[in-house]
Amino acid sequence: MTPHSPYGTDDFDSRQFRTAMGQFCTGVTVITTLDEEEKPVGFACQSFAALSLDPPLVLFCPQKTSRTWPVIEARGQFCVNVLSNRQQDVSATFGAPGADKFKSITWDPSPAGLPVLRHSLTWVECSVDSVTDGGDHWIVIGRAQILGEVLQDKPLLFYRGGYLSTEHPRVTPAQAELDNFLTWTGGDTWL
Repeated sequence: MTPHSPYGTDDFDSRQFRTAMGQFCTGVTVITTLDEEEKPVGFACQSFAALSLDPPLVLFCPQKTSRTWPVIEARGQFCVNVLSNRQQDVSATFGAPGADKFKSITWDPSPAGLPVLRHSLTWVECSVDSVTDGGDHWIVIGRAQILGEVLQDKPLLFYRGGYLSTEHPRVTPAQAELDNFLTWTGGDTWL
């Protein structure tokens, strides 16, 4: 190991990188679409973020080995379902390999017919805007077309390789420091 600082090293493997990145708590989404036979497909995705307000863009990062990504790319449309803390089973279903992930999942069609999972905190129907190489993942930028209703519930969070839930439905941030946070709407409703 060659330390560059008292606590850092440039000699790390993928397991160590994953452990370090696991210190960043994320929400959990399920990205869905319809295949060429109009059957629903989807996968669990924690690599998701709001990207731009004007124009309204989001991004997600599917693995290059994903079987669902080519279906989304061919369709050119997808729906991001932001999971609530009551949907750990949904996350587990869509995070595991398997043929019919929708067998036990209740969903409704978005305006474009894409799967909106019931009890999700919200959903966003998007069109694929661009795709960029990102190592062993793709970086997909989507343009938000339609926003779903926002449910008042707690988010499903992923942290250090496991699920985590908040104890309180709201977090009150230090107001002045958050002016540049993309998802902060002011007041104490930024999460």
